[in-house]
Amino acid sequence: MKRILNMIPFKLMGALAAAAVLNLTALPVALAQSFPTRALHIIIGFPPGGAIDTIARVLAPKMSADLGQSVVVENKPGAGGVIGMQAAARAEPDGYTIFMGTMGNFSITPAIMKDLPYNVAKDFSPVTEVASSGFVIYVNPQLPFKTVPELIAYAKANPGKLNFSSSGNAGLPHMAGEMFAATAGIKMTHVPYKGSSPSVNDVVAGQVQLTFEAVAVGLPHVKNGRLRALATMGPQRLAVLPDVSTVAETLPGFNVTNWFGMAVPAGTPEDRIARIQKSVVDALKQPEVLTTLQGLGVDPVGDTSAQFGAYIKEELGRWQKMMAEGNIKID
Repeated sequence: MKRILNMIPFKLMGALAAAAVLNLTALPVALAQSFPTRALHIIIGFPPGGAIDTIARVLAPKMSADLGQSVVVENKPGAGGVIGMQAAARAEPDGYTIFMGTMGNFSITPAIMKDLPYNVAKDFSPVTEVASSGFVIYVNPQLPFKTVPELIAYAKANPGKLNFSSSGNAGLPHMAGEMFAATAGIKMTHVPYKGSSPSVNDVVAGQVQLTFEAVAVGLPHVKNGRLRALATMGPQRLAVLPDVSTVAETLPGFNVTNWFGMAVPAGTPEDRIARIQKSVVDALKQPEVLTTLQGLGVDPVGDTSAQFGAYIKEELGRWQKMMAEGNIKID
């Protein structure tokens, strides 16, 4: 072998060495360009049928077409999204597992629960805020109150008779109800469910009296008369419910608006995060996606990963302050 090497001209040996270095240098680029080579999974911490599940299933086929691989929506419900988020935090940081969560998952639950099996800031890298959505007070139409003042008056005259459902402890539907009760000076009993769909279904059935949910979740029931949209919870009325007043018209300054975002396990390569972010943003720009989301009362966002990370921190601080001021706690 030594004799053969000695027979190779020095210049040729130099060229071969340079080529080897170039090939090694190009390897990470080639690997980055090859992503993805298999299916991606979007984990949702709630059952099918909720607003976040609906949005994910609108985006998944568009992302799949763009990425050239299947994008599978995987529901892992339980504990207000904690089970699904824990599963995502423990996944390999390779870009193939994405967690899509609500504002409750990213900012409210960490603000109120100190023993979570993950740390949102340390265990996840933000991808993008996908969309924002108005929140609505939905009530069973058989109930006697039709406005926020009438609801407050009924609750004060009938202590202990109002039960409100939610998708689970410490999620936004739960905290929205607690925030409303604290601001209005009333008492209601919280009944947690494993997801938005069963929570809303029991309001329709009359098992509980009201719920606080994203507009997309209850809107179909409003249209067929099985639920009443009593009030919207954001600063302005919603285009899809123009005749429904806001809570702020009765309780000035009241504001609860939901948002949905994607994150990946911490340590996921930045180029893969950027590729996923671009795929989501491009999907949100497609006319049919815009039409579908806006029909659900959902506004597309699609910001950068840095912007989303800053927003998560801002929202965490806002909810920590509101919970402290309202003395809101959970068991």
